[in-house]
Amino acid sequence: MSAEKQTIPELTKQDFKVTNPVKWCAGCSGHSILSTVQSILPETGVEKEKIVFVSGIGCSSRFPYYINTYGVHGMHGRAAAIASGIKVANPNLSVWVVTGDGDMMAIGGNHFIHILRRNINVNILLFNNKI
Repeated sequence: MSAEKQTIPELTKQDFKVTNPVKWCAGCSGHSILSTVQSILPETGVEKEKIVFVSGIGCSSRFPYYINTYGVHGMHGRAAAIASGIKVANPNLSVWVVTGDGDMMAIGGNHFIHILRRNINVNILLFNNKI
């Protein structure tokens, strides 16, 4: 039997948009980050069902609600730890951590160090509002 190549449906930015309103402040840079991520995800060639966004606490961490993929809204400072577990359990997933500077660099600092030290293949979007 010959192996058939699985065809992935062509995705667009629209496929990653949600119908519910985005509740960030009007001047927040989160809007442009969200739009950019929605634009580049189709270019990755990854099926929508194999993309997971993980967040902690803070404005940036509303991200999983605003993108049409799987998402986990975790505990404060624990997004990197949750993402590590997801990626190790299923290496075929495209795992993204969306976090803020306080969430990742303060309370989640040790988890951030360990995800880097272990060289786990996840994408980290760090929103830095310097608070």
